[in-house]
Amino acid sequence: MHTFYYPDHIQHDPAQLHRPDDKQWNRYYVEVAARGQIIHDALAATNLGPISHPGDFGLTPIQDVHAHEMITLLQNAHEQMKLEAGRDIVLPETFSLRPRTHHHLYSVFGQLGLFCFDTSSPIFAQTWNAAYWSVQTAVSAAALCLANQEQLVYALCRPPGHHAAADLFGGFCYLNNAAIAANWLVQQGQRVAILDIDYHHGNGTQEIFYGRSDVLFVSIHADPRYDYPFYWGFADEYGQGPGLGFNHNYPLPPGTKVKAYLATLAQALTQIRAFVPDTLIISLGVNTVKGDPTGTFLLINPDFAEIGHRIGQLNLPTVVIQEGGYRLDTLAEHVIAFLSGLCKSQNAL
Repeated sequence: MHTFYYPDHIQHDPAQLHRPDDKQWNRYYVEVAARGQIIHDALAATNLGPISHPGDFGLTPIQDVHAHEMITLLQNAHEQMKLEAGRDIVLPETFSLRPRTHHHLYSVFGQLGLFCFDTSSPIFAQTWNAAYWSVQTAVSAAALCLANQEQLVYALCRPPGHHAAADLFGGFCYLNNAAIAANWLVQQGQRVAILDIDYHHGNGTQEIFYGRSDVLFVSIHADPRYDYPFYWGFADEYGQGPGLGFNHNYPLPPGTKVKAYLATLAQALTQIRAFVPDTLIISLGVNTVKGDPTGTFLLINPDFAEIGHRIGQLNLPTVVIQEGGYRLDTLAEHVIAFLSGLCKSQNAL
């Protein structure tokens, strides 16, 4: 199994927002630089395969998915905030809840309110660089898989991406790594299925492909009636127009254990088989584990190996893209368990 990883992601680190005596605040900013380093170091020690820096596919794959105005904001928001308000950290203060204005807004606060949907995604001086290379990590993995050089490729992306829509960012996500990789594969003539197994619904990925039939989106996640992102991810969201029937959500209740999870996974895999994809993209979140600070599911480490094993039985060229997982003391072992189960099913070890 080949892994792509960009080490300078650590320059974007919401840990600098942590407050020593405020556990609730710190729980909100859990997408920290240590996540990527922990997984990388464990992969290197486990010797699952080579680890490489990503190649640079440029801005075009990003521009093919995300709105120009949002890209420009992400590139410039930090400098704009410093000039306008003298602040070194960018966070929105207002949100546009009604139909968007067509007027150009000069204030960075107004622009943030148009394109950001929560306050969990701060922008620092190096955030754009980290998000850009997170995308390149995903596309590099997709390109290696497409070249038939590897049946299984892992993109150790950070920051994650599945909450970022074409013209919205939030949920620790700035650019949608999985959607950009999928769209790039479609442009190369591939039929792509995305299986999102993060604890939280991949609302951004769903929105990007909601009207399309060339990408199947299937998600197993926390019921949005109880949990983030709340406004997306319901079971009756099937797509629209040409995309009708190509979006399938499987929301699960708080406290879900492995038996119910695997039964739901079987339904999701049936949908993927029926689509007959050329390539499978997995948005991997291990925040489904018991004790993750952002989740309520009760999976344990052996469950991830079994989930990986069952997905691997699809026997498809597979790109795994890292999303969530915030229990730092056990994060790496869950990722490795999943990848090992996937590898063994595909005889990729």
